[in-house]
Amino acid sequence: MSAEDITKKNGQYNAEQIQVLEGLEPVRKRPGMYIGTTSSRGLHHLVYEIVDNSVDEALAGYCKNINVVIREDDSIDVTDDGRGMPVDEHPKMHKSALEVIMTVLHAGGKFGEGGYKVSGGLHGVGASVVNALSEKMIVESMRDGKIYHQEYSRGKALTPVDVVGECGRRTGTHVWFKPDPEIFDETVFSFDTLESRLREMAFLNKGIKITLADERGKKKKEVYHYEGGIKEYVEFQNKNKTPIHPSVIYYESVKKDKEVEVALQWTDSYTENIYSYANNINTAEGGAHLVGFKTALTKVINDYARKVKLLKEKDPDLDGNDIREGLTAIVSVKLTEPQFEGQTKTKLGNADMRGLVDQATKEDLMAFLEENPKQAQPIVDKALKAFRAREAARKARDTVRKGALESASLPGKLADCSEKDPALSEIFIVEGDSAGGSAKDGRDRKTQAILPLRGKILNVEKASQHKMLASDTIKDMITAFGCGIGEKFDINKLRYHKIIIMSDADVDGAHIRTLMLTLFFRHMPQLIEGGYVYAAQPPLFRVKVGKDIWYTYTDKEQDKLLADLAAQGKTKPEIQRYKGLGEMDATQLWETTMDPKHRTLVQITIDDVARADQIFTTLMGDSVPPRRKFIEENAQYAVLDL
Repeated sequence: MSAEDITKKNGQYNAEQIQVLEGLEPVRKRPGMYIGTTSSRGLHHLVYEIVDNSVDEALAGYCKNINVVIREDDSIDVTDDGRGMPVDEHPKMHKSALEVIMTVLHAGGKFGEGGYKVSGGLHGVGASVVNALSEKMIVESMRDGKIYHQEYSRGKALTPVDVVGECGRRTGTHVWFKPDPEIFDETVFSFDTLESRLREMAFLNKGIKITLADERGKKKKEVYHYEGGIKEYVEFQNKNKTPIHPSVIYYESVKKDKEVEVALQWTDSYTENIYSYANNINTAEGGAHLVGFKTALTKVINDYARKVKLLKEKDPDLDGNDIREGLTAIVSVKLTEPQFEGQTKTKLGNADMRGLVDQATKEDLMAFLEENPKQAQPIVDKALKAFRAREAARKARDTVRKGALESASLPGKLADCSEKDPALSEIFIVEGDSAGGSAKDGRDRKTQAILPLRGKILNVEKASQHKMLASDTIKDMITAFGCGIGEKFDINKLRYHKIIIMSDADVDGAHIRTLMLTLFFRHMPQLIEGGYVYAAQPPLFRVKVGKDIWYTYTDKEQDKLLADLAAQGKTKPEIQRYKGLGEMDATQLWETTMDPKHRTLVQITIDDVARADQIFTTLMGDSVPPRRKFIEENAQYAVLDL
């Protein structure tokens, strides 16, 4: 027996077992640590990393135009008119600074006394990570009248930094890369996904012009250029809503190396949509700047309401939730040393930003209200109306919350599972009593609970919380989940870690699924953010030849199966087209849709909260023209069941 075999047998752990990854090898070994995922989201993240570098040049005052092109082969071109990456020899690395930037982790101009005062990129991993995860990459830097060129593959330089031409007085950086199919599950870029992020960047940095062009198939090109910045961003978010006051309120404040920008407008909707950013990074979990805004907003509206006698001395203060009902706001701060909590950069920790945003809001928002009483009046009136509705809803919510915590109060329709560990439990929200009966009979009673729905639930996009909580169907769901709703929501009390929407594979089923997702997105977004919400995928066809049975889930899959059977001489299969879940017996429903070993579940995620908000407003809101336009633009993608 060899020494190696003995080591393995004895389970020894010594220096020989320590693996040292050099250069950009760690990125290729564990790409998820750097870009989160190798799915479509991670693929598009590569583009954002390169564009962010160009935006940082713009923040420094050296860049006005950024051009992004999706080439026919799904490679990406990003060009800017900034200063161009430095190319002189790095004093410590003894090679061109361009090569250091592109091939060394944690090398960049964004640390300490680096080249940028304000930047979203703090770790120096952006460009080098994109390089490591690209099959091929080319970078050209235009500066000092020359064009400097270097090529790479999977993080390694293939050529030296060479001068390949002259650029006159023009400066900037050109990056071309092709993602590595060895790393990514797919390498096809979505124009819509890139558009959402690039438009957002243009809104957050007024004056920058970002162009996105697609050279594949039906070529298209969009230009994002907003001199009004986040003020236009609020208008864009509210384009399918009805504002209750005409002007977007905007104010900004600059104190030394810190900048605060806020834009806000109230609409007649029932939900609040506040998006916060720090150095262009979406701080989805908020942080000091958002706390400062919310605190000051509540104080300003209450002080103004009392000043103009809309609130009497004996009246209690309006709650922050009442004031923010129907509010769309953008809170954007820029600072030299942002402190983000966690690698994901979703929460800003700089305590001083709370005071700056608080002060700016108290001074500038109060000034606006006092100078524009006609616009201030409907804002306060809406908050007062929300306050009265909240008081009415509180009793209903307390009843729902109490029932959710007592097993004896679980809804009668619920067929619960015996498992008490939420991580091992799942609940199927099933369309129709007949399908609910089949699901109850076919389920695994240990881990699977069934809650049947009768008809379509209330469209909460058009209803107040008071009206929503009057719905028995919605109350049954909230009670079954066990985690409450609204400000009393507690994810730790969730009784099932898989909430599975199981509806028919037709138009009505899709509508029911959309109504359910509207409820979750608007009133229990933590369920989606936590990855607890799924959609079941029932089959469309059952094909039988003799004793052999196949299930297919798409028309394309069905056509392939029939072609394969025909090639085998099986020309007269028995075909059943399922119109609904109720057509399946308990065994069929279990085998195709509920058995964890064979079923297909689609996890519901949110990549872009602002975009999701617009979609729900368009599809489920009161305004008909935006919905008609959406249908006209997307009708070509519909699959008709004739």
